[in-house]
Amino acid sequence: MIDVKKEGVVLRKTELAFEDESVLNPAVVMEQDIIHFFYRAVRIHNYSSIGYCKLDTNLKVIERNDKPFLSPEFECESHGMEDPRIVKIDGTYYLSYVAFDSVNALGALATSTDLLNFKRHGIIVPKINYDDFDRLTKNNAVLNEKYLRYNRGANFLADKDLVFFPRKINGKFTFMHRIKPDIQIVSVSSLDELNDDFWEDYFLHFNEHILLEPKYPHELSYVGSGCPPIETEQGWLIIYHGVKNTTKGYEYSCCTALLDLNDPLKELARLPYPLFKPELDYELKGDVDDVCFPTGTTLFGDKLYIYYGAADELIACASVSLSGLVEELLLNKI
Repeated sequence: MIDVKKEGVVLRKTELAFEDESVLNPAVVMEQDIIHFFYRAVRIHNYSSIGYCKLDTNLKVIERNDKPFLSPEFECESHGMEDPRIVKIDGTYYLSYVAFDSVNALGALATSTDLLNFKRHGIIVPKINYDDFDRLTKNNAVLNEKYLRYNRGANFLADKDLVFFPRKINGKFTFMHRIKPDIQIVSVSSLDELNDDFWEDYFLHFNEHILLEPKYPHELSYVGSGCPPIETEQGWLIIYHGVKNTTKGYEYSCCTALLDLNDPLKELARLPYPLFKPELDYELKGDVDDVCFPTGTTLFGDKLYIYYGAADELIACASVSLSGLVEELLLNKI
């Protein structure tokens, strides 16, 4: 098994009104040895905004805003902006997040060229209810019955964990999203293509867009996108979360797989065990117990730092050898 080091807590909540319940699940990008954190900040009664801080390369906070960096503006995000991720593609930063209106949770997007000013583009994932989903997918190959269990009766199917690949693949924007229980993938030449006609065709061929399905016991309930993919010579390193149901409730672990560089739908390898899972006190007990939820990484030489929400209450970090992790994955080829 690959050796993973838990580096400890990076960020905790404060007494400031916008983050007095928890901080978690950061979008992470490093520029000129400064680590930028765009994190989910939660105030009492589970209202979320996006907070901001800077870390140095020793993972020490050197600057932290005392008010939200981004706050809800649209009706679709009126109850919160949750679980951001960020990548840089062709000079533009793509900050994806979950827009939550207290009923619907759907992937949304904001873009920036300077990490200071962000333009919001609203929801970019499909707004589809269960009846339409069932109608459009019924001629697909048989889907996992959990699609029915997790989504029946939904106003709109929850579509979360919107994560872009950090470059275009075959000239197309490519992103992961998650309708339980699987991770799906989208590729488009332009984000303007994401209209009703596109999504209707997408669901008519839904099976063709399933990227990762639950496979091993630690992820058997469902899986979800985690950190932005990392490009290696051997393939795209995907760090995602896997969920299993236990007698105490759901347990969220950090998992990893390797996908083909030119065709990410081609899974090359997957670890048959969690990369790491809840074990420490701050991972086992919090707002939601037993959670390690990875959302961002930085790379220093061969040392990969993985930032994750711990028990939905604070932000922690783990580290691993990137080359060692890829080698371990290649011992577990599909």
